[in-house]
Parts: sequence; C-alpha cells; structure tokens
Amino acid sequence: MNRIVAELSAAGTFYIATVEDAQPRVRPFGAVIEYEGAPYLCTNNQKSVFKQLAANPRVEICGMKQDGTWVRVTGNLVRDDSAAARAAMLEGVPSLRRMYSVDDGIFEVLRLENATAMLYSFGADPVVITE
Repeated sequence: MNRIVAELSAAGTFYIATVEDAQPRVRPFGAVIEYEGAPYLCTNNQKSVFKQLAANPRVEICGMKQDGTWVRVTGNLVRDDSAAARAAMLEGVPSLRRMYSVDDGIFEVLRLENATAMLYSFGADPVVITE
C-alpha cells in the first residue's frame, strides 16, 4: 500500500488546507484510497474546496494518529475525470455510496501529485515518507 495512503488512513480524519483569495481554508476529510499507485481523495464539485482546488491545486494535508504521531503532506490535488477512478473510490470507501454515484455529476476524485510527506512525533526527529 502507498505509504501516504496508509498514514492518512491510520489517522482516520485528516485536514486539507487550501487557499481562497489569500485566506487559508482548512476542512476535515476521511476518504482516501490508492488507485494506480497514487493517493486519491474525493469531494463534491459544488463545495468551495473543489472551486479552490480548481483555482490552485496546491494543498497541505495533516492527520494525527492515536499513537501521537502525525503526518504532513504537501502536493497538488488534481482532478481525475475518469469513471474508473470514481468507481475505485466508491469500491474503496463504500460509505460514500450514500452520497455519490459514478455518474451523478457531482462526485469528483482527486489524485495527489508531486507529494512530499513527513511523519512526526513528539520527541523524535521527523521521518521522510518515501514510496
């Protein structure tokens, strides 16, 4: 499994920071899968976060696990318009089926590209996450 996906999955809830008109915006996410070797997340194209990512795909993601370690990821979230990617997300996170379907016109999947990830803990040096 992709290490970034593993760390975000272990956190459960993770937070994505975007920018809107020079103002940082942060919101919780929880759905992440590995598809074709890359981390994928999803959202609704009617939400502000989707509009912010269309304008500027750069993000920082942070999630903290119960053991006190946390992961910080920087990169770009890029829209993947393929039905196959949307189907994979619904297969990987079945609870999303209550809100979305592959061809509903609002469900969007986003591939994390150019990612740099670090694993942190109190009292230890950060660890670079590599694939």
